[in-house]
This record gives sequence, C-alpha cells and structure tokens, in this order.
Amino acid sequence: MRVVNSLVERCFAVIELLANEACAMRLGEIADKLNLQKSAAHRMLNVLCEIGWVEQEQVTGFYKLSLRLAILGQRFLSATHLTDVCQPVLEELAAESAELVRMAVVQGETLTWIAQVQGARNGLKYQPEMVARVRLATTANGRAYLSTLSPKDALRIAIKSGDDGQDGAMASVEDFMDELKLARKRGWAISDEAAEPGVVAIAAPITLASGQTVGTVSVAGPSSRLTPEQHDKTASSVLATAAKLAELWPLRQSRVQEN
Repeated sequence: MRVVNSLVERCFAVIELLANEACAMRLGEIADKLNLQKSAAHRMLNVLCEIGWVEQEQVTGFYKLSLRLAILGQRFLSATHLTDVCQPVLEELAAESAELVRMAVVQGETLTWIAQVQGARNGLKYQPEMVARVRLATTANGRAYLSTLSPKDALRIAIKSGDDGQDGAMASVEDFMDELKLARKRGWAISDEAAEPGVVAIAAPITLASGQTVGTVSVAGPSSRLTPEQHDKTASSVLATAAKLAELWPLRQSRVQEN
C-alpha cells in the first residue's frame, strides 16, 4: 500500500490506479488502496471529474477513467513516430512466426506494451488483453528486460513491481535469478506457461549501440505450437528482429525533428 502526500501526487495516484484496474471502482476501495481518507479521495475525484479525467457512473456511483488519458496517449505515441518506424519489422516477424508479436518500451523501471501484430492466420489464436503494464517477473518480455540489469537491480525491480502477489508469480528467488542468468547468457528469455497457462512466449531486449535497453520484442502463442523443438528457431527470429529495431530506433528522433 502506497502513501501519497502532495496534491499532484495524489491526483496522479488516482489516475494510475484507475488505469491499472481498468474498471469502475467504489470510493472506499480507491481510498483504501491509496491509503487516503474517504473525504480526501472524494475531493480528488470531484476535481478530476470536473476537468474531464474521471467519470462517475450515475447508477452505481463508481468512478472510472474517461477516454481523455487514452486519447492523449495515442496522440503522444503518434507524435514520437515510434510505431511508424517499428511496425513493418513487427509485421515481418508476425508473418514469419505465424504467432502474436508484441513490443514493449522501457518507462523508468517498468515496461509498457505499445504495439502488437497477430500473425496466426487460422486455428487457435493467442490474443491477450492489451493492458498497459507488463508483468516483469513472469512474462518473457519482463524477464528479457530484467536480464539486462544487474542481478541486484533486477530482483529489486521485480519485487517492487508487485508480481509476486499475483497468480503465476515467481516460484522462488533462486529459480527466478537462475532464469535471468540463462536469459542474459543466451540473449533471450522465455515464459513457458509461467504467465498464462497454455501460452509460451519468447522475448529479446532491444538494446541500442550505446548499451541502453529501450524495449523488448516477443513472439507468443499456444504451447501446442511453440513446442520445445521450436524454441531455438523462434528465439533466433526474435533476436534478429530486436537487432533490426535497435538499428531503426534512432530514426524516430529524426522524424520528430523533421516535423
């Protein structure tokens, strides 16, 4: 449970909570999760409703985010030209793998999904909900990102992310650190039904020439298709795609400057 103090921090804490939950919430639940008094939470929500960031349902009285945040996020993402530059490469990997391809970007000490391409043309398709935050401890993308950090920082961030309290959390610290060590050695990470039953994902970090890791890219699909015999081949394609994205990444800056 977080303790928030300043007015600005409280506002953003409310917005972040409603964004993460992605559903309407009771006033008391919001106050409890942010360790606020109900009166303070109510004042905050009234202000956010007045300026259009939050809506209150007439029937239930519950609070939820308006679409304003999503619209601004889409505008910002479009202005960065990141998806413009990377989309063709993601589509190539989706066509080659015939599975779901996703890309996430590093935001502080977290990962955020920003793009996906469905490559499966028939049969069983893996199509997860496109939530914003990437679970770090159990997903292939999260492990790929953490593998680029020092073991100490990786463990700290994984614990801080709160995945350990969710279903499919890391079985043990030792196993988790061994998994990161292996991912660091081979350059790619795997989640073999660790994040979701019946789903296998393989991911690689997108690392620039400077050594900065800016994101991750992955292929994910049913375990019946992404069998152990397919892991090395899929990993090779993911690594090649990550290398291409790392080369293209700086181009988005030049497009921004042109505009």
